Amino acid sequence: MFLEIMAPMYPIFFTMTVSISNLAKCIVGVAGGATRAALTMHQARRNNMADETVVNLAGLLVSLLMLPLVSDCPSLGFGCFILLTALHIYANYRAVRALVLETLNESRLQLVLKHFLQRGEVLEPASANQMEPLWTGFWPSLSLSLGVPLHHLVSSVSELKQLVDGHQEPYLLHWNQSHNQVQVALSQVAGPEAILRAATHGLVLGALQEDGPLPKELAELREQARAGPKKENWVLVRETHQVLDTLFPKFLKGLQAAGWKTEKHHLEVDEWRATWPLSPEKKVL
Repeated sequence: MFLEIMAPMYPIFFTMTVSISNLAKCIVGVAGGATRAALTMHQARRNNMADETVVNLAGLLVSLLMLPLVSDCPSLGFGCFILLTALHIYANYRAVRALVLETLNESRLQLVLKHFLQRGEVLEPASANQMEPLWTGFWPSLSLSLGVPLHHLVSSVSELKQLVDGHQEPYLLHWNQSHNQVQVALSQVAGPEAILRAATHGLVLGALQEDGPLPKELAELREQARAGPKKENWVLVRETHQVLDTLFPKFLKGLQAAGWKTEKHHLEVDEWRATWPLSPEKKVL
């Protein structure tokens, strides 16, 4: 919008300025469309999603009424733009801070899980939403990828058997300890609860790289990982599977009791799905 207002003042660069402005609008439209749906559904408590259309229509009518007033006075139009843009940004900030989303994304899950591991309690949605930062780090401590292709995790049947051994969960997890990167391949039958456990598992592995209080089982595992010869990553993954068999049901029950909706989530999950185990006679992937 700013570029469109400035474009008539520089006729030589009019075409380029308007083109850049429309390109920026497209980028904003894509970003807004990717995030607005979740917020609109959250606010439509009575299935009244059409209310947003009414608000947009009201904004259009107000703009049509103001247009004749500012069309003959560029300075007035520019002043109104600055004032309304500042008001718009402030209103958006206040609105986002007031949101209380009951579904978990990676940021909220990490906050709730960290509090649970340290204190044995699950944060309520209102508390977790207040603690969630608006600006996430550009270089997060843990890189968590859900729904990756199976060949990103293993390159042979023997490696696949290592990941499958010792658990019956519908996901396979590979942890690159040196880069603190967790990749998760999901089974075709993995539902929201399994995906939530997979994400929790990945964040628990990330917690082993950090300092701070942990439950006894995880604290012992962290000490074993740090002391003496370094364990193979797949061994640590298998042992954390066993810890989660006890820990995750308590965590899930606490989430539900605190008011979180665990039947759905806002975790970033790719669409790749895999099938295992392989037949005994198969030697290659």
